[in-house]
Amino acid sequence: PLPTQEDLAGLRCRLQRVKALAQLPSIPAEASTDLRSRLERVRQLELRIREKKAGSGAVPGAQPSGDTGAAAPAAEAGEKAPAYQRFHTLAQDLPPGLTLPYKFKVLAEMFRSVDTIAGMLFNRAETITFAKVKQGVQDIMHKQFEERHVGQIKAVYPASYRLRQEKNIPTFSSGVKKSDYQLTLEPVLGEEEKVDGRPHLSALRLLERRKEFNRNLMNIVKQHHKAFLAALSPPMVVPEEKLTRWHPRFNVDEVPDISPAEVPQPPQEDRLTTAQEVLSSARGMLTPKMEKALANLALRTAEAGAGESVVSKAPSPASTSSTLKGVSQALLERIRAKEAQKLQALMTRDPRQEERLAMLGRLPAMARILRNVFVAEKKQALTVEVACARMAESYNAQMPPGEMEKHLRLFAELLPDWVGIHAIRTDTYIKLDKGKDLGLVTERLMKAAKEAEAL
Repeated sequence: PLPTQEDLAGLRCRLQRVKALAQLPSIPAEASTDLRSRLERVRQLELRIREKKAGSGAVPGAQPSGDTGAAAPAAEAGEKAPAYQRFHTLAQDLPPGLTLPYKFKVLAEMFRSVDTIAGMLFNRAETITFAKVKQGVQDIMHKQFEERHVGQIKAVYPASYRLRQEKNIPTFSSGVKKSDYQLTLEPVLGEEEKVDGRPHLSALRLLERRKEFNRNLMNIVKQHHKAFLAALSPPMVVPEEKLTRWHPRFNVDEVPDISPAEVPQPPQEDRLTTAQEVLSSARGMLTPKMEKALANLALRTAEAGAGESVVSKAPSPASTSSTLKGVSQALLERIRAKEAQKLQALMTRDPRQEERLAMLGRLPAMARILRNVFVAEKKQALTVEVACARMAESYNAQMPPGEMEKHLRLFAELLPDWVGIHAIRTDTYIKLDKGKDLGLVTERLMKAAKEAEAL
């Protein structure tokens, strides 16, 4: 039955009573300060609940005192840059053909370990001493970590840390006194990298610093590679932004080690007795034969240090051998220029093109296997899954089905009159013309590989 007029009047009356109860009473003037502050907090809480339920940013005329400046920062915090802009630096990777020397990779791993340990200490507001970092890095890497490695890190990435010698730092080691100087490290951060008003080394920032360090290492190797190319005959110039692999004769492991930057040392009056002073004081206790051996060792060390070069050795221009006597110099120059052009194309080749060339090199051997598969199966067409499985069983190198399918599709792209791939309903079939001469097929595949390599 429909509600009567009396029922509607009763509902209106009950609704008015509910609204009256929902309204908070005004704060009486005679209430104490503590009570007034509590009532004010309750009023603000009730206003926030209403705002959230209403789905609006603020209720007109209901902005409480003391909260006037909260809306603007919240709005600014919500207006973040798009993710592709904020994380753009993380997507920049180095070409796979540009490898680093082993010693550079070790140094990069040391920097990562130092940053990890320093980040934890820094975010806990602890002083980062070299003793703490040294122990942590050696526990992680199981390699010796010395002050010279800190100097190398500073040389590669000068804006990574501030290095100081400080005293009166709390220490729990029996071998270090509180009054002794200790080497401290402080990460260099921007003003925007703060949490609750204090600088914070976030995981994102650690990743950015690691990538910056690796880029700096790569730039050092590129400078040595550039000097190597300039010393060739004829000299070569390859733009750094197009470089995807090193010159074949450039031995990346022969790049000299990084000279450490200067690490702050304690004041002269606070330094311990040096090893030379210990040796000089013990000189009277050594035998003449041992003193002579130590002197020779010191001399060899000094000569080795003076002989270190900043730039890696470049090959001397090739002299004309006796077998080339009588050959025109102009012809030799043209041959060398053509070889340099090929090498430059090799060093600037796109990684995707390199992958395609590798696939083209495998096709001649795969062509014979593919034909044998169809002969053994005695069928005009096979599903791609079955063909990939049979090919993977017969090929001399292990290859997943997905990679094998790429090769089969490349067959269909290069030789559509020999291999065809057709999608029928829910399956994809591969069809092969077994009447084609396999020798002609192999010849066409080798020709396509040579043409792609010449590009």
